[in-house]
Amino acid sequence: MGQLNDAPVSPLWISIPHVFGLSVLTELAALLSIGLVRGWGEVVPSWIPVIGGRRVPPMAAVVPAVAGGLLLTAVSVWMVLSWVGVAGGVAYENGWWQALAMVSIAPAALWGPILLALACAYHLRRRPLAVEGSRQNDLCCALISRCGRERSTGGQAEAVGGQ
Repeated sequence: MGQLNDAPVSPLWISIPHVFGLSVLTELAALLSIGLVRGWGEVVPSWIPVIGGRRVPPMAAVVPAVAGGLLLTAVSVWMVLSWVGVAGGVAYENGWWQALAMVSIAPAALWGPILLALACAYHLRRRPLAVEGSRQNDLCCALISRCGRERSTGGQAEAVGGQ
């Protein structure tokens, strides 16, 4: 659709399962992203056999979310670099086809950074409370200013914002 590409087109028996598989994977990834902000991301729903009702280990959700967020962010950066001409891109018949492609794909460029923010918030919500007097060098806390700043009062560390 508007692309100038001399590459041969894949046969339907390859392209249809490929597109279907990518669609299923993106839907699963979107549902798991929602799990970072919903209650079923902390406790497995009871209707699921064998593991229903158990707590989800925080790192079992945070590690894949951060890995996926970093991967999607890298793809987004590559996509933007190809749009501005730094990385190799796809040629289009005219500017309208290119504009349509950019408008259609641009919202997907935000998925990686949003997923990283969701993973950070999930980690902050599920992490164990700090021991009195200990300092946590947490990347998420450093990124979110309300808990990243600590001040010393009377020899004891006190978190800003009542935490």
